[in-house]
Amino acid sequence: MWCIPQPSAEFAERMEDVLDIYKRPYNKQYPVVCFDETTRQLIGETRTPVPAQKGKPVRYDYEYARNGVAHLLVMFEPLMAKRFVKITESHTQIDFAYCLQYLAEHLYSEAKKIILVLDNLRVHTLASLYLVFPPEKARALAQRFEIHFTPKHGSWLNMAEIEIGVLSRQCLNLRIPDFNKMDSHVQAWVKNRNEQKQKVRWHFTTKDARIKLQHLYPKI
Repeated sequence: MWCIPQPSAEFAERMEDVLDIYKRPYNKQYPVVCFDETTRQLIGETRTPVPAQKGKPVRYDYEYARNGVAHLLVMFEPLMAKRFVKITESHTQIDFAYCLQYLAEHLYSEAKKIILVLDNLRVHTLASLYLVFPPEKARALAQRFEIHFTPKHGSWLNMAEIEIGVLSRQCLNLRIPDFNKMDSHVQAWVKNRNEQKQKVRWHFTTKDARIKLQHLYPKI
């Protein structure tokens, strides 16, 4: 069930801040990256599935084995139609810190500042870098980011959430038994979608928000 936000100055400000970010033209030195995560249970078979036959799909037994949980950390650069997914066993501040390092030192090592759009969760903080790295490195990494949070109950403003929806429909709609198979399956999807340069067609603007979502703005 969706939670409908109440009129809020903070909601309006954060929403318009994110929408302004999406209007920025592409700049290699200041890439805009959306970050979000999802969780999937690893499910194994207790009986061998019946192979597909003409006119009949693969048939699975209703029983299955629970093999733990995988956390998928999704990074999406909308203007370049690039997405990257890291799969971890947990989703803590430490996992987030290593994800920031991956962005700063591997994916966007030449960028001056990475513009990061993400949900305002407890683990999503630059302070997490100090839990993993020495102060000098933590500070250097933190200075590589400009953080913009979506408003509470406004995660739909995060384009990475749209990518997760596509990932769920196209890649995660089957039983995957372990981390290795999850990773190979997801990375194949990432490679294919990046090669096709699949974009999110985002048309919602601040002007639209002030008209269509005026009920979310405080009354003056």
